[in-house]
Amino acid sequence: MTLRKFAGLGALLSLATPGLAMADEVVLNSGDTSWMLISSVLVLFMTIPGLALFYGGMVRSKNILSVMMQCFAITGLISLLWVIYGYSLVFDVTGMEQGVVNFNSFIGGLSKAFLAGVTPASLSYAVPESVFIMFQLTFAIITPALIVGAFAERMKFSAMLVFMGIWFTLVYAPIAHMVWSGNGGLLWDWGVLDFAGGTVVHINAGIAGLVACIVLGKRKGYPTTSMAPHNLGYTLMGAAMLWVGWFGFNAGSAVAANGTAGMAMLVTQIATAAAALGWMFAEWLTHGKPSALGIASGVIAGLVAITPAAGTCGPMGAIIIGLSSGVICFFCATSLKRKLGYDDSLDAFGVHGIGGIVGALLTGVFAAPALGGFGTVEDIGAQFFTQFKGVAFTVIYTAIVTYVILKVIDMVMGLRVSDEEETVGLDLALHNERGYNL
Repeated sequence: MTLRKFAGLGALLSLATPGLAMADEVVLNSGDTSWMLISSVLVLFMTIPGLALFYGGMVRSKNILSVMMQCFAITGLISLLWVIYGYSLVFDVTGMEQGVVNFNSFIGGLSKAFLAGVTPASLSYAVPESVFIMFQLTFAIITPALIVGAFAERMKFSAMLVFMGIWFTLVYAPIAHMVWSGNGGLLWDWGVLDFAGGTVVHINAGIAGLVACIVLGKRKGYPTTSMAPHNLGYTLMGAAMLWVGWFGFNAGSAVAANGTAGMAMLVTQIATAAAALGWMFAEWLTHGKPSALGIASGVIAGLVAITPAAGTCGPMGAIIIGLSSGVICFFCATSLKRKLGYDDSLDAFGVHGIGGIVGALLTGVFAAPALGGFGTVEDIGAQFFTQFKGVAFTVIYTAIVTYVILKVIDMVMGLRVSDEEETVGLDLALHNERGYNL
Protein backbone atom coordinates (compact mmCIF):
# COMPACT_ATOMS: atom_id res chain seq x y z
CA MET A 1 0.00 0.00 0.00
CA THR A 2 2.89 2.35 0.66
CA LEU A 3 6.63 1.97 0.30
CA ARG A 4 6.74 -1.47 1.93
CA LYS A 5 5.69 -2.93 -1.40
CA PHE A 6 8.79 -1.39 -2.94
CA ALA A 7 11.08 -2.26 -0.04
CA GLY A 8 11.10 -5.87 -1.15
CA LEU A 9 12.21 -4.77 -4.58
CA GLY A 10 14.91 -2.41 -3.32
CA ALA A 11 13.43 0.73 -4.87
CA LEU A 12 12.15 4.10 -3.75
CA LEU A 13 13.49 3.61 -0.23
CA SER A 14 14.69 7.19 -0.08
CA LEU A 15 11.16 8.61 0.19
CA ALA A 16 10.35 9.38 3.81
CA THR A 17 6.81 10.70 3.47
CA PRO A 18 4.65 8.18 1.57
CA GLY A 19 1.32 9.57 0.50
CA LEU A 20 2.44 13.15 0.99
CA ALA A 21 5.13 13.60 -1.64
CA MET A 22 5.54 17.13 -2.94
CA ALA A 23 5.15 18.00 -6.58
CA ASP A 24 8.85 18.85 -7.02
CA GLU A 25 9.91 15.35 -5.86
CA VAL A 26 8.08 13.39 -8.54
CA VAL A 27 6.72 13.89 -12.02
CA LEU A 28 3.16 13.04 -13.01
CA ASN A 29 2.92 9.76 -14.90
CA SER A 30 -0.25 9.54 -16.96
CA GLY A 31 -0.08 5.74 -17.24
CA ASP A 32 0.20 5.31 -13.48
CA THR A 33 -2.57 7.84 -12.99
CA SER A 34 -4.90 6.00 -15.38
CA TRP A 35 -4.30 2.71 -13.61
CA MET A 36 -4.91 4.24 -10.18
CA LEU A 37 -8.15 5.85 -11.34
CA ILE A 38 -9.32 2.45 -12.56
CA SER A 39 -8.13 0.72 -9.38
CA SER A 40 -10.02 3.18 -7.20
CA VAL A 41 -13.24 2.43 -9.07
CA LEU A 42 -12.61 -1.32 -8.82
CA VAL A 43 -12.12 -1.20 -5.05
CA LEU A 44 -15.22 0.95 -4.52
CA PHE A 45 -17.07 -1.56 -6.70
CA MET A 46 -16.08 -4.22 -4.17
CA THR A 47 -18.23 -2.63 -1.45
CA ILE A 48 -21.10 -1.33 -3.54
CA PRO A 49 -22.40 -3.46 -5.13
CA GLY A 50 -20.02 -6.42 -4.51
CA LEU A 51 -20.06 -6.82 -0.73
CA ALA A 52 -23.67 -5.61 -0.50
CA LEU A 53 -24.79 -8.45 -2.79
CA PHE A 54 -22.44 -11.02 -1.27
CA TYR A 55 -23.74 -10.37 2.26
CA GLY A 56 -27.30 -9.58 1.16
CA GLY A 57 -27.80 -12.96 -0.41
CA MET A 58 -26.64 -14.81 2.70
CA VAL A 59 -29.13 -13.30 5.16
CA ARG A 60 -32.82 -14.15 5.42
CA SER A 61 -35.14 -12.33 3.02
CA LYS A 62 -36.50 -10.11 5.81
CA ASN A 63 -33.04 -8.60 6.36
CA ILE A 64 -31.58 -8.13 2.88
CA LEU A 65 -32.22 -4.38 2.72
CA SER A 66 -30.76 -3.81 6.18
CA VAL A 67 -27.43 -5.34 5.14
CA MET A 68 -27.32 -3.43 1.87
CA MET A 69 -28.35 -0.23 3.66
CA GLN A 70 -25.48 -0.68 6.10
CA CYS A 71 -22.97 -1.02 3.24
CA PHE A 72 -24.27 2.13 1.56
CA ALA A 73 -24.43 4.13 4.80
CA ILE A 74 -20.89 3.11 5.76
CA THR A 75 -19.69 4.21 2.33
CA GLY A 76 -21.16 7.66 2.87
CA LEU A 77 -20.05 8.02 6.50
CA ILE A 78 -16.44 6.94 6.00
CA SER A 79 -16.08 9.07 2.86
CA LEU A 80 -16.77 12.21 4.88
CA LEU A 81 -14.71 11.18 7.92
CA TRP A 82 -11.79 10.37 5.61
CA VAL A 83 -11.86 13.85 4.13
CA ILE A 84 -12.31 15.60 7.48
CA TYR A 85 -9.52 13.85 9.40
CA GLY A 86 -9.03 10.19 8.39
CA TYR A 87 -6.54 10.72 5.59
CA SER A 88 -4.49 12.98 7.80
CA LEU A 89 -4.51 10.58 10.76
CA VAL A 90 -3.23 7.78 8.54
CA PHE A 91 -0.70 9.54 6.31
CA ASP A 92 0.48 12.65 8.14
CA VAL A 93 4.09 11.81 9.07
CA THR A 94 4.84 14.89 11.14
CA GLY A 95 7.02 14.03 14.13
CA MET A 96 7.92 10.56 12.87
CA GLU A 97 11.50 9.31 12.87
CA GLN A 98 12.75 5.87 11.94
CA GLY A 99 13.61 3.81 15.00
CA VAL A 100 12.04 6.32 17.41
CA VAL A 101 8.82 5.35 19.17
CA ASN A 102 6.66 8.33 20.03
CA PHE A 103 3.01 9.37 19.82
CA ASN A 104 3.22 9.75 16.06
CA SER A 105 4.41 6.17 15.72
CA PHE A 106 0.82 5.20 16.54
CA ILE A 107 -1.27 7.90 14.85
CA GLY A 108 -0.72 10.74 12.41
CA GLY A 109 -1.36 14.42 12.96
CA LEU A 110 -3.96 16.79 11.54
CA SER A 111 -1.91 18.83 9.08
CA LYS A 112 -3.96 17.31 6.25
CA ALA A 113 -7.34 17.65 8.00
CA PHE A 114 -10.08 18.73 5.57
CA LEU A 115 -7.48 17.90 2.87
CA ALA A 116 -5.58 21.09 3.57
CA GLY A 117 -3.08 21.88 0.83
CA VAL A 118 -4.44 19.34 -1.64
CA THR A 119 -4.71 20.86 -5.11
CA PRO A 120 -4.97 19.46 -8.64
CA ALA A 121 -1.20 19.92 -8.90
CA SER A 122 -0.18 18.12 -5.68
CA LEU A 123 1.27 14.66 -6.22
CA SER A 124 1.74 11.43 -4.29
CA TYR A 125 4.28 9.17 -5.97
CA ALA A 126 3.69 9.87 -9.68
CA VAL A 127 -0.09 10.33 -9.47
CA PRO A 128 -2.27 13.22 -8.31
CA GLU A 129 -2.63 13.25 -4.53
CA SER A 130 -6.38 13.43 -5.05
CA VAL A 131 -6.26 10.03 -6.78
CA PHE A 132 -4.13 8.55 -3.99
CA ILE A 133 -6.61 9.92 -1.44
CA MET A 134 -9.52 8.36 -3.31
CA PHE A 135 -7.74 5.01 -3.63
CA GLN A 136 -6.96 4.90 0.07
CA LEU A 137 -10.53 5.96 0.87
CA THR A 138 -11.92 2.85 -0.81
CA PHE A 139 -9.88 0.71 1.60
CA ALA A 140 -11.13 2.71 4.56
CA ILE A 141 -14.69 2.13 3.32
CA ILE A 142 -14.58 -1.63 2.83
CA THR A 143 -12.82 -2.44 6.11
CA PRO A 144 -15.68 -1.47 8.47
CA ALA A 145 -18.21 -2.74 5.92
CA LEU A 146 -16.71 -6.22 6.26
CA ILE A 147 -17.56 -6.21 9.98
CA VAL A 148 -21.27 -6.05 9.09
CA GLY A 149 -21.19 -9.75 8.21
CA ALA A 150 -20.47 -10.75 11.79
CA PHE A 151 -23.44 -9.03 13.45
CA ALA A 152 -25.92 -9.15 10.56
CA GLU A 153 -29.65 -9.37 11.39
CA ARG A 154 -29.49 -8.07 14.96
CA MET A 155 -27.78 -4.67 15.42
CA LYS A 156 -29.55 -1.32 15.58
CA PHE A 157 -28.88 0.85 12.55
CA SER A 158 -28.23 3.90 14.74
CA ALA A 159 -25.79 1.99 16.95
CA MET A 160 -24.08 0.62 13.85
CA LEU A 161 -23.43 4.13 12.52
CA VAL A 162 -22.00 5.35 15.83
CA PHE A 163 -19.87 2.23 16.19
CA MET A 164 -18.45 2.47 12.68
CA GLY A 165 -17.54 6.13 13.06
CA ILE A 166 -15.73 5.56 16.35
CA TRP A 167 -14.14 2.29 15.23
CA PHE A 168 -12.77 3.93 12.08
CA THR A 169 -11.22 6.68 14.21
CA LEU A 170 -9.78 4.59 17.05
CA VAL A 171 -8.95 1.32 15.30
CA TYR A 172 -8.67 1.56 11.52
CA ALA A 173 -6.76 4.84 11.34
CA PRO A 174 -4.12 3.91 13.95
CA ILE A 175 -3.48 0.43 12.53
CA ALA A 176 -3.26 1.79 8.97
CA HIS A 177 -0.85 4.50 10.15
CA MET A 178 1.37 2.06 12.05
CA VAL A 179 1.61 -0.30 9.07
CA TRP A 180 1.62 2.00 6.03
CA SER A 181 2.82 5.49 6.98
CA GLY A 182 6.52 4.76 6.51
CA ASN A 183 9.63 5.34 8.63
CA GLY A 184 8.64 5.91 12.25
CA GLY A 185 5.40 3.93 12.05
CA LEU A 186 5.45 1.26 14.75
CA LEU A 187 4.73 -1.85 12.68
CA TRP A 188 6.57 -0.40 9.69
CA ASP A 189 9.74 -0.06 11.75
CA TRP A 190 9.27 -3.60 13.03
CA GLY A 191 9.52 -4.70 9.38
CA VAL A 192 5.99 -6.09 9.03
CA LEU A 193 5.18 -6.85 5.37
CA ASP A 194 1.63 -5.98 4.35
CA PHE A 195 1.34 -5.10 0.69
CA ALA A 196 -2.38 -4.39 0.48
CA GLY A 197 -4.09 -4.95 3.80
CA GLY A 198 -3.76 -8.35 5.48
CA THR A 199 -3.43 -6.72 8.90
CA VAL A 200 -4.95 -3.31 8.23
CA VAL A 201 -8.10 -4.55 6.49
CA HIS A 202 -8.79 -8.23 7.04
CA ILE A 203 -7.40 -9.16 10.44
CA ASN A 204 -8.62 -5.79 11.70
CA ALA A 205 -12.17 -6.32 10.43
CA GLY A 206 -12.26 -10.04 11.24
CA ILE A 207 -11.27 -9.59 14.88
CA ALA A 208 -13.65 -6.64 15.28
CA GLY A 209 -16.40 -8.82 13.82
CA LEU A 210 -15.68 -11.66 16.24
CA VAL A 211 -15.80 -9.30 19.23
CA ALA A 212 -19.00 -7.67 17.94
CA CYS A 213 -20.88 -10.94 17.43
CA ILE A 214 -19.90 -12.12 20.91
CA VAL A 215 -20.87 -8.84 22.60
CA LEU A 216 -24.23 -8.67 20.81
CA GLY A 217 -24.99 -12.34 21.41
CA LYS A 218 -26.51 -14.93 19.12
CA ARG A 219 -29.40 -14.30 16.79
CA LYS A 220 -32.77 -15.33 18.15
CA GLY A 221 -33.15 -19.06 17.52
CA TYR A 222 -29.51 -19.69 16.64
CA PRO A 223 -28.38 -22.43 16.07
CA THR A 224 -31.57 -24.53 16.23
CA THR A 225 -33.65 -22.40 13.84
CA SER A 226 -32.89 -22.61 10.12
CA MET A 227 -31.20 -19.42 8.92
CA ALA A 228 -30.27 -20.50 5.41
CA PRO A 229 -29.21 -17.89 2.84
CA HIS A 230 -32.29 -16.65 1.00
CA ASN A 231 -30.65 -15.95 -2.39
CA LEU A 232 -27.33 -17.61 -3.18
CA GLY A 233 -27.51 -16.15 -6.68
CA TYR A 234 -26.90 -12.71 -5.15
CA THR A 235 -24.03 -14.12 -3.10
CA LEU A 236 -22.35 -15.68 -6.13
CA MET A 237 -22.73 -12.47 -8.13
CA GLY A 238 -21.28 -10.53 -5.22
CA ALA A 239 -18.36 -12.94 -4.93
CA ALA A 240 -17.68 -12.55 -8.65
CA MET A 241 -17.68 -8.76 -8.30
CA LEU A 242 -15.31 -9.00 -5.34
CA TRP A 243 -12.98 -11.27 -7.33
CA VAL A 244 -12.80 -8.83 -10.22
CA GLY A 245 -12.61 -5.77 -7.99
CA TRP A 246 -9.78 -7.30 -5.97
CA PHE A 247 -7.38 -6.77 -8.86
CA GLY A 248 -7.69 -3.06 -8.13
CA PHE A 249 -7.26 -3.82 -4.44
CA ASN A 250 -4.00 -5.75 -4.85
CA ALA A 251 -2.49 -4.70 -8.17
CA GLY A 252 -3.51 -1.10 -7.49
CA SER A 253 -1.45 -1.16 -4.30
CA ALA A 254 1.68 -0.87 -6.41
CA VAL A 255 0.56 2.75 -6.99
CA ALA A 256 1.95 2.36 -10.49
CA ALA A 257 1.36 0.51 -13.73
CA ASN A 258 4.51 -1.58 -13.47
CA GLY A 259 5.87 -5.08 -13.02
CA THR A 260 4.92 -5.21 -9.36
CA ALA A 261 1.30 -4.50 -10.28
CA GLY A 262 1.42 -7.16 -12.99
CA MET A 263 2.80 -9.83 -10.67
CA ALA A 264 0.32 -8.82 -7.94
CA MET A 265 -2.51 -9.33 -10.41
CA LEU A 266 -1.20 -12.74 -11.46
CA VAL A 267 -0.65 -14.13 -7.96
CA THR A 268 -4.05 -12.81 -6.88
CA GLN A 269 -5.71 -14.89 -9.58
CA ILE A 270 -3.62 -17.97 -8.79
CA ALA A 271 -4.20 -17.88 -5.04
CA THR A 272 -7.92 -17.25 -5.44
CA ALA A 273 -8.32 -20.19 -7.80
CA ALA A 274 -6.37 -22.45 -5.44
CA ALA A 275 -8.42 -21.37 -2.41
CA ALA A 276 -11.73 -21.86 -4.22
CA LEU A 277 -10.73 -25.42 -5.10
CA GLY A 278 -9.23 -26.03 -1.68
CA TRP A 279 -12.46 -25.07 0.10
CA MET A 280 -14.55 -26.97 -2.45
CA PHE A 281 -12.65 -30.25 -2.07
CA ALA A 282 -12.42 -29.91 1.72
CA GLU A 283 -16.19 -29.49 1.86
CA TRP A 284 -16.74 -32.28 -0.64
CA LEU A 285 -14.67 -34.72 1.40
CA THR A 286 -16.18 -33.62 4.70
CA HIS A 287 -19.86 -33.22 3.82
CA GLY A 288 -20.18 -35.38 0.73
CA LYS A 289 -21.14 -32.59 -1.70
CA PRO A 290 -19.53 -29.34 -2.86
CA SER A 291 -21.72 -26.26 -2.47
CA ALA A 292 -22.02 -22.96 -4.32
CA LEU A 293 -21.78 -21.05 -1.04
CA GLY A 294 -18.64 -23.02 -0.24
CA ILE A 295 -16.79 -22.19 -3.43
CA ALA A 296 -17.83 -18.53 -3.14
CA SER A 297 -16.46 -18.48 0.41
CA GLY A 298 -13.27 -20.13 -0.80
CA VAL A 299 -12.86 -17.39 -3.39
CA ILE A 300 -13.00 -14.72 -0.69
CA ALA A 301 -10.62 -16.68 1.56
CA GLY A 302 -8.03 -16.80 -1.22
CA LEU A 303 -8.41 -13.13 -2.05
CA VAL A 304 -7.97 -12.25 1.62
CA ALA A 305 -4.91 -14.43 2.17
CA ILE A 306 -2.97 -13.25 -0.87
CA THR A 307 -3.57 -9.57 -0.09
CA PRO A 308 -0.57 -9.01 2.22
CA ALA A 309 1.69 -11.16 0.04
CA ALA A 310 0.68 -9.90 -3.41
CA GLY A 311 3.70 -7.63 -3.82
CA THR A 312 6.36 -10.08 -2.73
CA CYS A 313 5.34 -13.71 -3.35
CA GLY A 314 5.73 -15.65 -6.58
CA PRO A 315 3.24 -17.87 -8.42
CA MET A 316 4.16 -21.10 -6.58
CA GLY A 317 3.94 -19.35 -3.23
CA ALA A 318 0.51 -18.06 -4.27
CA ILE A 319 -0.71 -21.62 -4.84
CA ILE A 320 0.34 -22.68 -1.35
CA ILE A 321 -1.12 -19.56 0.27
CA GLY A 322 -4.37 -20.08 -1.60
CA LEU A 323 -4.75 -23.78 -0.82
CA SER A 324 -3.85 -23.22 2.83
CA SER A 325 -6.36 -20.42 3.27
CA GLY A 326 -9.15 -22.30 1.51
CA VAL A 327 -8.81 -25.41 3.67
CA ILE A 328 -8.10 -23.65 6.97
CA CYS A 329 -10.89 -21.10 6.54
CA PHE A 330 -13.34 -23.89 5.69
CA PHE A 331 -12.70 -25.69 8.96
CA CYS A 332 -12.68 -22.46 10.99
CA ALA A 333 -15.96 -21.23 9.47
CA THR A 334 -17.66 -24.58 10.07
CA SER A 335 -16.16 -26.90 12.69
CA LEU A 336 -14.45 -24.28 14.86
CA LYS A 337 -17.48 -21.98 14.87
CA ARG A 338 -19.79 -24.81 15.88
CA LYS A 339 -17.42 -26.00 18.58
CA LEU A 340 -16.97 -22.55 20.16
CA GLY A 341 -20.62 -21.58 19.67
CA TYR A 342 -20.28 -17.94 18.59
CA ASP A 343 -22.72 -16.57 16.00
CA ASP A 344 -20.59 -14.99 13.29
CA SER A 345 -23.56 -14.58 10.96
CA LEU A 346 -21.78 -14.46 7.61
CA ASP A 347 -18.33 -15.71 8.69
CA ALA A 348 -16.55 -12.37 8.73
CA PHE A 349 -14.08 -13.75 11.26
CA GLY A 350 -13.89 -17.24 9.80
CA VAL A 351 -12.95 -15.93 6.34
CA HIS A 352 -11.43 -12.46 6.80
CA GLY A 353 -9.92 -12.84 10.25
CA ILE A 354 -8.51 -16.34 9.75
CA GLY A 355 -7.66 -15.78 6.08
CA GLY A 356 -5.87 -12.56 6.97
CA ILE A 357 -3.84 -14.30 9.67
CA VAL A 358 -2.88 -17.17 7.35
CA GLY A 359 -1.87 -14.76 4.60
CA ALA A 360 0.06 -12.41 6.88
CA LEU A 361 2.10 -15.24 8.38
CA LEU A 362 2.83 -16.93 5.06
CA THR A 363 3.86 -13.60 3.56
CA GLY A 364 6.97 -13.82 5.70
CA VAL A 365 7.74 -17.22 4.19
CA PHE A 366 7.04 -16.73 0.51
CA ALA A 367 8.55 -13.27 0.19
CA ALA A 368 11.92 -15.04 0.30
CA PRO A 369 13.70 -15.34 -3.08
CA ALA A 370 14.76 -18.84 -2.00
CA LEU A 371 11.09 -19.84 -2.24
CA GLY A 372 10.34 -17.98 -5.45
CA GLY A 373 9.44 -14.65 -3.85
CA PHE A 374 10.47 -11.16 -4.87
CA GLY A 375 11.16 -9.65 -1.47
CA THR A 376 14.47 -9.21 0.32
CA VAL A 377 13.80 -11.81 3.01
CA GLU A 378 16.91 -13.86 3.71
CA ASP A 379 16.04 -15.16 7.18
CA ILE A 380 12.59 -16.73 6.81
CA GLY A 381 12.31 -17.60 10.49
CA ALA A 382 13.05 -14.03 11.56
CA GLN A 383 10.56 -12.57 9.09
CA PHE A 384 7.92 -15.10 10.13
CA PHE A 385 8.37 -13.98 13.72
CA THR A 386 8.07 -10.34 12.63
CA GLN A 387 4.83 -11.17 10.84
CA PHE A 388 3.61 -12.98 13.95
CA LYS A 389 4.32 -9.91 16.06
CA GLY A 390 2.35 -7.76 13.64
CA VAL A 391 -0.58 -10.19 13.69
CA ALA A 392 -0.53 -10.46 17.49
CA PHE A 393 -0.39 -6.70 17.96
CA THR A 394 -3.29 -6.15 15.58
CA VAL A 395 -5.40 -8.88 17.18
CA ILE A 396 -4.85 -7.61 20.72
CA TYR A 397 -5.24 -3.91 19.94
CA THR A 398 -8.33 -4.37 17.78
CA ALA A 399 -10.03 -6.78 20.18
CA ILE A 400 -9.56 -4.56 23.24
CA VAL A 401 -10.52 -1.25 21.64
CA THR A 402 -13.47 -2.77 19.75
CA TYR A 403 -14.79 -4.33 22.95
CA VAL A 404 -14.58 -1.04 24.84
CA ILE A 405 -16.32 0.88 22.03
CA LEU A 406 -19.17 -1.63 21.87
CA LYS A 407 -19.70 -1.75 25.63
CA VAL A 408 -19.81 2.05 25.91
CA ILE A 409 -22.29 2.33 23.03
CA ASP A 410 -24.40 -0.42 24.58
CA MET A 411 -24.55 1.47 27.88
CA VAL A 412 -25.42 4.76 26.19
CA MET A 413 -27.92 3.76 23.51
CA GLY A 414 -28.08 -0.02 23.27
CA LEU A 415 -26.65 -2.18 20.51
CA ARG A 416 -29.32 -4.70 19.73
CA VAL A 417 -32.80 -4.51 18.28
CA SER A 418 -35.71 -5.82 20.34
CA ASP A 419 -36.88 -9.44 20.06
CA GLU A 420 -40.00 -8.23 18.26
CA GLU A 421 -37.97 -6.23 15.72
CA GLU A 422 -35.65 -9.16 15.14
CA THR A 423 -38.61 -11.47 14.54
CA VAL A 424 -40.27 -9.07 12.11
CA GLY A 425 -37.00 -8.43 10.32
CA LEU A 426 -34.76 -5.37 10.22
CA ASP A 427 -35.97 -4.30 6.78
CA LEU A 428 -39.47 -3.55 8.02
CA ALA A 429 -38.65 -2.77 11.66
CA LEU A 430 -35.82 -0.28 11.02
CA HIS A 431 -36.38 0.96 7.48
CA ASN A 432 -40.11 0.44 6.87
CA GLU A 433 -39.39 -1.35 3.61
CA ARG A 434 -39.41 -4.87 2.26
CA GLY A 435 -36.87 -6.39 -0.06
CA TYR A 436 -39.63 -8.34 -1.80
CA ASN A 437 -43.24 -7.28 -2.26
CA LEU A 438 -45.28 -10.17 -3.61
